[in-house]
Amino acid sequence: MKKLSAVIPGGVTTLLLALLIIGIAGAVWASSSNGKKHLSRSPITVIATSTAPTASAATTTDHYAPPAQTKKFGCVAIAGMPDGACSPGAVFADVTVDEICQSGYSKSVRDVPDKEKKQVYLEYGVLSHATGEYEVDHLISLELGGSNDIANLWPEAANPKPGFHEKDKVENYLHEQICSGAMSLADAQRFIATGWLDVYQQYLVR
Repeated sequence: MKKLSAVIPGGVTTLLLALLIIGIAGAVWASSSNGKKHLSRSPITVIATSTAPTASAATTTDHYAPPAQTKKFGCVAIAGMPDGACSPGAVFADVTVDEICQSGYSKSVRDVPDKEKKQVYLEYGVLSHATGEYEVDHLISLELGGSNDIANLWPEAANPKPGFHEKDKVENYLHEQICSGAMSLADAQRFIATGWLDVYQQYLVR
């Protein structure tokens, strides 16, 4: 019998050896893969998934978190600001910018009965006052998401200026900033609660 190499031309021999090696390697690879098919994967399809949207000016419920009220008598207002221990501010935690920017919102949530107003005056030792001398004011105004909680109320004087009339202008200015998307709700609440006079001096004094 003639040798195989003598019968089959050299180029064909090389080709057959190559095919034999590939076949053996493929069998080993297939057995090591537990019979799973890897050579015919389906194309990868990217499926768009819905993710929580970034909070916008219209939907955000992020709020300033005022400190707790720690005093309910002997309160003293100083330089246009309430006593921080008596009136640190309070907010409606679930109100959104979308809601407070709706016309009529403040009127719909305002709820400060006369009994509560009298308590506010007593806390600050105001036993009598002339009409227009004071206003029981929401430190964080309703139009900025403030609540009717007594911790958010104080008797603000009209004089000396800047008094409650000037603070009203600051409230309107901050409300516009929120509703235009220029300022976050939390920032506006913090500004009005801790430094409305600074906002007035910087942006509204002409």
